[in-house]
Amino acid sequence: MISPDNFPTPALALRSADPVEIDRVTSFAHEQAEAAEALRLQLLAADWPHLPLHRRMVMLRAGHATLTQWRYGLARRAPGRIGVGIPLDADRFRLSMRDAGPNFDRLGYTGRLRAGARWDAASKTYQGGQNTPASRTILSYGNAALHRFNAEAPGSELLQNVVVLPGGMRVNGNRLVRGESAARIATYLVRRIVMRGHDASRIEIGGNPVYAITTADDDADVLHAEALRQLGEATELSYDRRIDAWQAARYLLYQSPRTKKGSDAVTRAFLVAVGAVLFDQAPTLDHDVDLRCMVLGQPAATTMPADAQLHRR
Repeated sequence: MISPDNFPTPALALRSADPVEIDRVTSFAHEQAEAAEALRLQLLAADWPHLPLHRRMVMLRAGHATLTQWRYGLARRAPGRIGVGIPLDADRFRLSMRDAGPNFDRLGYTGRLRAGARWDAASKTYQGGQNTPASRTILSYGNAALHRFNAEAPGSELLQNVVVLPGGMRVNGNRLVRGESAARIATYLVRRIVMRGHDASRIEIGGNPVYAITTADDDADVLHAEALRQLGEATELSYDRRIDAWQAARYLLYQSPRTKKGSDAVTRAFLVAVGAVLFDQAPTLDHDVDLRCMVLGQPAATTMPADAQLHRR
């Protein structure tokens, strides 16, 4: 049975010093476990592992769509976003990436993730306050991104993640951007926020961030389809090769988010549900699974520390 323990709270969500707010954030694991368990039971009731491949694929697509609707429903009932930022818009939890345009996720120093930080207009950052798990984590991954630049693209402002599929096909995944290119992105983001009717006067664009940009739409479609194919075919493999397929699909799913908001929670629930059927035990996800896949690159982000439990049978 899937439990909240399979969904460690992402450090990136822990951005408050308020115990009530922390309890609210950590309780989300119960929602994820309930949704994942419902999908697991649905797959088992249909004897999913023994269905013809095309029917297995239909069920995977339907299960993913159901989880997307689940996450949208939770967003509609949510009291608001955590911390500082643009107000929560539930409709963005069902808006496709193709319709909405790419996401630009800031990495590195992010003062708005510090508890009690105050806006500094001169630097266009939030300053002061107390460190939180979220602020420490995003700073760490900013440093990891810069380390990759130094190792793989010294002197460049763009690092293109390339995803290698079985058989050797290479597909462009997400991108990391720094320097002047990142500054231009920040200016664009402010303009985009204003066009949506929001106040952009305190959007944190200073501090020399790195941005992670989601995969281009056509490439994301290829990666998402390949992820589902690998999961669908995994039922025909040995146990160890099922683990390999699930790990590979996990990276592909994080490289191909389907909706503007909420894809992380959907992907976590989907991976745990399908993994529980494939392994006869529920896998546990690392709290930072999304950031690992966004920042570290395919070789470093395919196998993760929490996966060790899958080999203990």
